[in-house]
Amino acid sequence: MNAPSPMLRLTTQRQVILEELTKVKTHPTANELYDMVRKRLPRIGLGTVYRNLELMAENGMILKIEVGGSQKRFDATTDTHYHIRCSQCGKVDDIDMPVITDLVKEASSTSSYQIIGHHIEFTGICSECQKLHAEDERQH
Repeated sequence: MNAPSPMLRLTTQRQVILEELTKVKTHPTANELYDMVRKRLPRIGLGTVYRNLELMAENGMILKIEVGGSQKRFDATTDTHYHIRCSQCGKVDDIDMPVITDLVKEASSTSSYQIIGHHIEFTGICSECQKLHAEDERQH
């Protein structure tokens, strides 16, 4: 599990949020996490979950994924990795491939910017949406 920044105390609420986020690989939205956390902390408010997710992301405990104009999603895996988003249902998954470090070197050599990171979003159609599309095609 990710070690908290010394600046951010791991309260019971944050601990539960982190535990619930770590259990899933679905990159849930704040609302989805709220539904998960509420099963363990029935009195927690949606605003509290939102605030804690933002604080935890700012402190590097979790990743905040802001892709394709969709809702923010959260990820307990904080090492650099790529994501793929279904253009039909919005589902986000990890892509298990090495990070392309030469990309940063190439960008640095062709730009006057000091590169501090990059974000690559792959888009596609997930297997579930492909099946639904195939079923729709067969019915017509």
